[in-house]
Amino acid sequence: MTRIIDHPVLGKLDERKAVPFTFDEKTYEAFENETIAAALLANGIRKLRVHEDCGTPRGFYCNIGHCMECRVTVNNQANVRACLTVVEKDMVVESGKHLPNIVRKMVEQQ
Repeated sequence: MTRIIDHPVLGKLDERKAVPFTFDEKTYEAFENETIAAALLANGIRKLRVHEDCGTPRGFYCNIGHCMECRVTVNNQANVRACLTVVEKDMVVESGKHLPNIVRKMVEQQ
Protein backbone atom coordinates (compact mmCIF):
# COMPACT_ATOMS: atom_id res chain seq x y z
CA MET A 1 0.00 0.00 0.00
CA THR A 2 1.11 3.53 -0.72
CA ARG A 3 -0.37 6.37 1.30
CA ILE A 4 0.77 9.70 2.69
CA ILE A 5 1.04 8.95 6.40
CA ASP A 6 1.62 12.48 7.74
CA HIS A 7 -0.07 15.32 5.86
CA PRO A 8 0.18 18.97 7.01
CA VAL A 9 -3.57 19.57 6.47
CA LEU A 10 -5.17 16.12 6.75
CA GLY A 11 -3.16 15.05 9.77
CA LYS A 12 -1.55 11.73 10.61
CA LEU A 13 -2.93 8.59 9.04
CA ASP A 14 -2.53 6.55 12.20
CA GLU A 15 -5.09 8.82 13.89
CA ARG A 16 -7.86 7.65 11.53
CA LYS A 17 -9.96 4.49 11.83
CA ALA A 18 -9.67 1.68 9.30
CA VAL A 19 -12.80 1.06 7.23
CA PRO A 20 -13.37 -2.31 5.50
CA PHE A 21 -14.98 -2.38 2.04
CA THR A 22 -15.11 -4.76 -0.90
CA PHE A 23 -14.13 -4.23 -4.52
CA ASP A 24 -15.11 -6.95 -6.95
CA GLU A 25 -15.79 -9.34 -4.06
CA LYS A 26 -12.38 -8.88 -2.43
CA THR A 27 -12.05 -7.09 0.94
CA TYR A 28 -9.78 -4.05 1.23
CA GLU A 29 -9.08 -1.44 3.87
CA ALA A 30 -9.63 2.29 3.57
CA PHE A 31 -9.33 4.98 6.21
CA GLU A 32 -12.19 7.16 7.38
CA ASN A 33 -12.92 10.12 5.08
CA GLU A 34 -10.93 8.53 2.24
CA THR A 35 -12.48 8.39 -1.23
CA ILE A 36 -13.00 5.12 -3.04
CA ALA A 37 -10.42 6.24 -5.61
CA ALA A 38 -7.77 6.97 -2.98
CA ALA A 39 -8.43 3.70 -1.19
CA LEU A 40 -8.25 1.66 -4.38
CA LEU A 41 -5.05 3.38 -5.50
CA ALA A 42 -3.49 2.75 -2.09
CA ASN A 43 -4.41 -0.92 -2.43
CA GLY A 44 -2.80 -1.21 -5.86
CA ILE A 45 -6.00 -1.14 -7.93
CA ARG A 46 -5.64 0.85 -11.16
CA LYS A 47 -8.41 -0.55 -13.37
CA LEU A 48 -11.92 0.51 -12.33
CA ARG A 49 -14.01 -0.46 -15.30
CA VAL A 50 -13.95 -1.19 -18.98
CA HIS A 51 -15.31 0.98 -21.78
CA GLU A 52 -18.95 0.10 -22.35
CA ASP A 53 -18.59 -0.39 -26.11
CA CYS A 54 -15.06 -1.58 -26.86
CA GLY A 55 -14.07 -3.12 -23.53
CA THR A 56 -10.76 -1.26 -23.11
CA PRO A 57 -9.64 -0.71 -19.48
CA ARG A 58 -10.42 2.58 -17.74
CA GLY A 59 -9.02 3.98 -14.52
CA PHE A 60 -8.40 7.28 -12.78
CA TYR A 61 -7.95 10.31 -14.99
CA CYS A 62 -8.82 13.74 -13.58
CA ASN A 63 -9.56 12.66 -9.97
CA ILE A 64 -11.70 15.78 -9.42
CA GLY A 65 -15.07 14.62 -10.72
CA HIS A 66 -15.08 16.02 -14.24
CA CYS A 67 -14.17 13.18 -16.59
CA MET A 68 -16.43 10.34 -15.36
CA GLU A 69 -13.73 7.73 -16.09
CA CYS A 70 -13.77 6.46 -12.49
CA ARG A 71 -17.41 5.32 -12.54
CA VAL A 72 -18.09 2.24 -10.42
CA THR A 73 -21.15 0.58 -8.93
CA VAL A 74 -21.59 1.22 -5.19
CA ASN A 75 -24.11 -0.80 -3.20
CA ASN A 76 -25.93 -1.61 -6.48
CA GLN A 77 -26.04 2.03 -7.61
CA ALA A 78 -24.35 2.36 -10.99
CA ASN A 79 -22.21 5.23 -12.31
CA VAL A 80 -20.89 6.49 -8.97
CA ARG A 81 -17.69 8.54 -9.29
CA ALA A 82 -15.01 6.89 -7.17
CA CYS A 83 -12.99 10.11 -6.88
CA LEU A 84 -15.85 11.97 -5.15
CA THR A 85 -17.38 9.22 -3.02
CA VAL A 86 -16.12 8.56 0.51
CA VAL A 87 -15.76 4.93 1.56
CA GLU A 88 -18.22 3.74 4.17
CA LYS A 89 -17.93 0.67 6.36
CA ASP A 90 -18.79 -2.55 4.48
CA MET A 91 -19.48 -0.65 1.24
CA VAL A 92 -19.74 -2.94 -1.79
CA VAL A 93 -17.93 -1.51 -4.82
CA GLU A 94 -17.97 -3.22 -8.20
CA SER A 95 -16.04 -2.36 -11.32
CA GLY A 96 -17.87 -1.34 -14.48
CA LYS A 97 -18.35 -4.19 -16.89
CA HIS A 98 -18.40 -4.44 -20.66
CA LEU A 99 -22.03 -4.59 -21.75
CA PRO A 100 -22.99 -7.31 -24.23
CA ASN A 101 -24.44 -5.90 -27.46
CA ILE A 102 -28.00 -6.95 -26.61
CA VAL A 103 -27.91 -5.19 -23.21
CA ARG A 104 -26.30 -2.08 -24.71
CA LYS A 105 -29.06 -1.86 -27.35
CA MET A 106 -31.72 -2.19 -24.66
CA VAL A 107 -30.13 0.60 -22.61
CA GLU A 108 -29.89 2.86 -25.67
CA GLN A 109 -33.59 2.35 -26.47
CA GLN A 110 -34.73 3.56 -23.05
